[in-house]
Amino acid sequence: MRAHLRNWPIVLCHAIALVGPFAVRFSWSFVGLAAILYAVRMCLLSAGYHRYFAHRAFRTSRAFQFFLAFAGGTCTQRGALWWAANHRYHHAHSDGPEDIHSPARQGLYWSHVGWFLSGRYQATRLDRVRDFARYPELRWLDRHHYVPSWLYLGTLVALGGWSAGIWGCFVSTSLMWHATFCINSLAHRFGRRRYPTGDESRNNAALGVLLMGEGWHNNHHHYQSSAALGFYWWEIDSTYYLLKLLAALGLVWDLRTPPRALRDSWRAHPEAG
Repeated sequence: MRAHLRNWPIVLCHAIALVGPFAVRFSWSFVGLAAILYAVRMCLLSAGYHRYFAHRAFRTSRAFQFFLAFAGGTCTQRGALWWAANHRYHHAHSDGPEDIHSPARQGLYWSHVGWFLSGRYQATRLDRVRDFARYPELRWLDRHHYVPSWLYLGTLVALGGWSAGIWGCFVSTSLMWHATFCINSLAHRFGRRRYPTGDESRNNAALGVLLMGEGWHNNHHHYQSSAALGFYWWEIDSTYYLLKLLAALGLVWDLRTPPRALRDSWRAHPEAG
């Protein structure tokens, strides 16, 4: 019962995303706003929550670290510490008996959204993220993970009215949730397995485009600490392009990429790739 009560914001967000656009004046500019904010926040979520906090694929300053945690918080997927702790546990047990969200073991629904709604994983396991848990500002954001979301919504409404709020927040966020969850579900079911990673992770080009590079999931499981998930030039990885720009501006540095021999190891068995 408590888990259901905790999920009311998720249900409400979906309801507003479905009904809200019909309650406000329609304009293609608001559709464009939703698409742009989806792409920008997806890149920041991927760069911050995933590649930095979960895998330490690059280095940055303490100030920009906080920015990445706050920006990721606008995606309403709880705090960076909670997100990274669960993701690290997933990698430690990928598609094994203890995996939090394996479609091979628990089915597509559970891996896509069931685990997130269940209430079993509400607590942040700080022991899994000791490297970042030592920062009090990150612990504060993790405890008050709703603050970035509310400030994000308030800013949209203040600048563009409820049309901007509905499209830029509720529609965009609902789409982001399901896009992100597709990595847990679809990217372990559909696609090609270039590397024998010992799990069911797969590369999916469509998800690679829609999720700003996250769809190159088998690549990621092969070399988890890489800032680039697309290992070859034809594998579109928008988040990595953003990280390269941030590196040029001096905001991040030491972007990690797989050694060439490790990246090209599949060529010894080309039938796998």
